[in-house]
Amino acid sequence: MGIPSFILASASSARRRLLQSAGIEPIVCPSDFDESQVQFSDPAQLVQTLAQHKAEAVAPQFESALIMGCDSVLAVKGEIYGKPANTEEAYQRWQKMQGGFGDLYTGHTLIDLSQSRILVKCQVTRVYFAQMSDRALKAYVSGDEALKCAGCFALEGRGGLFVERIEGCHSNVIGLSLPLLRHMLAELGYEVTDFWN
Repeated sequence: MGIPSFILASASSARRRLLQSAGIEPIVCPSDFDESQVQFSDPAQLVQTLAQHKAEAVAPQFESALIMGCDSVLAVKGEIYGKPANTEEAYQRWQKMQGGFGDLYTGHTLIDLSQSRILVKCQVTRVYFAQMSDRALKAYVSGDEALKCAGCFALEGRGGLFVERIEGCHSNVIGLSLPLLRHMLAELGYEVTDFWN
């Protein structure tokens, strides 16, 4: 079995950097899938469905490739948070999140066109947030980082200062679980090292 090209069906620079840090140089091909078409109250079902749609939207562009789609949301007290619409929404969410915790769900889909196989999985990581001063909170949400991420924070950026601890997979919070990716590749018959460049 030959090693297919690794396609990342996402515009996320954080996901691309995670793959690169693990030795995988993906071909980035954003899906432009309209996420508003998918509505589920269960966060695991939501992210898995979105990840699959994103990967499937890109698949017709390739004859033989391995396509990865991902999607993340943060669930806090039964509410599902994607990217905030604006600074005010980010501020209101952080007021609810601070001093508590949320569960970060990331859906992962791998489509192996050469084997006509598709895997869809979900990884969950619990994130505990710091209690913040109002000044710090306003300073953080006034930047653009909080507006670009599910849950209004980037663990690998300034938002990492306001995370007390996590339980579970660290890279999952950044947008892609590297351990889960390794397991999914193995299920398809690959070693993760096959994709090192």
